[in-house]
Amino acid sequence: MRALAVLMLALGAGAACAQAVSLQGMLGSKALLVVGGVPRAVAPGETWQGVKVLSTSGEQAVVLAGGQRLTLRVGEAPASVGGAAPAGGDRIALTADGRGHFLTQGSINNRPVQFMVDTGASVVAIGQAEADRLGLAYQNGRQVRMATANGMAIGWTFKIPTLRVGDVVAYEVDAVVTPIGMPYVLLGNSYLSRFNMRRDGDQMMLIKR
Repeated sequence: MRALAVLMLALGAGAACAQAVSLQGMLGSKALLVVGGVPRAVAPGETWQGVKVLSTSGEQAVVLAGGQRLTLRVGEAPASVGGAAPAGGDRIALTADGRGHFLTQGSINNRPVQFMVDTGASVVAIGQAEADRLGLAYQNGRQVRMATANGMAIGWTFKIPTLRVGDVVAYEVDAVVTPIGMPYVLLGNSYLSRFNMRRDGDQMMLIKR
């Protein structure tokens, strides 16, 4: 799975809110943009959700958003444009995939990750390889013994300093690092319990308490 280059930016002149804008990949000369969680292949000269693609080259795209000229790159770490990144959001809207899983992009300590909602997990769970990629100091946490398919193994419990989904930020979130490889970071109840959860079919809304 390709890493996402995510930028939090104010869209439109005088916009009071922010949207997550990511470059997910390239389709020929088109940039595969995800704006506010909605993907669209956008050719140079076209505009999608207030973001205009000026040019594309390799795995990068030059866009115009909120009156600012920006270069988005696949795999680039999150950045803040136009001042401090917004942290005032209070709700997250999610749509289930074809298997019924709720997946979403976000960040841990300003490093991009892909999350999957897991109401059966007591805390946020991260595979050790992913935790190493994120540069998390989990080994300063408390060691715990965990049952795996290959027997008992050592994991670590610790607190994530900053976890962001969309423009909603949570701090000091309880988490565990497991030696088991996982394709996603699991959003467990140490994060979900901070929200009121509403589900209607394949739609889920998390509203900050």
